[in-house]
Amino acid sequence: MKNTPGNFKASAHEAMAKPELQKALMRFQVGFPYLKKMAMATLPDPEALRDKAAERKDYSLDNLDALTKAFETKVRDNGGEFYFCRTPEEARAKVTEICKSVSAQKITKSKSMVTEEIFLNEALERDGFEVLETDLGEYIIQLAGEKPSHIVGPALHKTKEEVAALFTKHHGLPRPDEKGETLVSEARQVLREQYFEADVGITGANFLVAETGTVAIVTNEGNADLCRILPKTHIVVTSMEKVIPTLDDLSLFLRLLGRSASGQEMTSYTTLLSGPRGEDEEEGPTSFHVIILDGGRSKLLGTENQEILRCIKCGACMNACPVYMSVGGHSYGWVYPGPIGAAINPVLNGMKEMVHNYQASTFCGACEVACPVKIPLTKVFRNWREVAFEKGYSSTFSVKVWGFIAANFLAPKIRKFCAVSSAARA
Repeated sequence: MKNTPGNFKASAHEAMAKPELQKALMRFQVGFPYLKKMAMATLPDPEALRDKAAERKDYSLDNLDALTKAFETKVRDNGGEFYFCRTPEEARAKVTEICKSVSAQKITKSKSMVTEEIFLNEALERDGFEVLETDLGEYIIQLAGEKPSHIVGPALHKTKEEVAALFTKHHGLPRPDEKGETLVSEARQVLREQYFEADVGITGANFLVAETGTVAIVTNEGNADLCRILPKTHIVVTSMEKVIPTLDDLSLFLRLLGRSASGQEMTSYTTLLSGPRGEDEEEGPTSFHVIILDGGRSKLLGTENQEILRCIKCGACMNACPVYMSVGGHSYGWVYPGPIGAAINPVLNGMKEMVHNYQASTFCGACEVACPVKIPLTKVFRNWREVAFEKGYSSTFSVKVWGFIAANFLAPKIRKFCAVSSAARA
């Protein structure tokens, strides 16, 4: 999937004219930032923790080759298989190869932005596999035939009424009402049997611990555990910057991740796994595979924009961004939306194709304040703008177009967003 220059303008206009989308976005303008503020306040010194997290991520990135090799060695020692894939094509081919080798038919998946990045579902379905998303948000957008609009809440852009209509169309089940609890119970009922029929389970990973070969998966629904325990084959698909040195580092990042993502001190399920089940174990996969994707990320190593790879995929920058909260995630035109998308998409999908991503910023700095690992996002945007100007990807005309949109369409919504956010912080 490629975006083209100019799509952001049309998408932004369309998004701001959708009452249901604006209604959905408005719900999160207060909720997420407020919950994050309350959760961070439970830490004795949150700023010191953020500084430490940034330092440990920088150390990990500076020593990524050695840490990745150490992780690979531990995975193999633990009985698993390890693959490093340079391109999305390589990663898709490896997953397909593994699925074919076990004669798989049905595949269950938990949420993984990297599998979205490489368009894995589409590739597997073309090869005849049945693929089912089990994260509630991902399941909703799979039924809708859409892409995630948020890193943490894939279906954030959907209202309860829209979800109910989707379920009615695809499930055909009677329900007493359209309350959130009822819809969740209905999804659970539909999905439960699917877990037991799966031949392969695919998950992402939040962190990869080099010293032990441990894969850490963090969810609020427990679906990732069902995807990894019940099928005989478990495949982890993730990206290279997830490797960290030690379990102590994992503890540090987990203290920040839940608080930044959803305002929880800890997410409901934190799973640590290091390979297939042992000979004396009755549950778990008999084969375990870890696929790490480069996908262009290595081009950032050693550059002034390397700090982008500190990201722990919490989505806090989106929840704080007035542009994102005005136009939603789909306006950005590719897998990663919001400020972090504007920072990383040019590397993963092309500077020219993503030219509007890094121009879609007010430079208010709210994203940097929200980021638990202190990524200097506004600096990154400036860097990309300079590169784009030098290469002729942007022009004074495009800047004027963006200025017109910002002044006439985004500015009123941004003022409203800032007023609501200020009230939440008060």
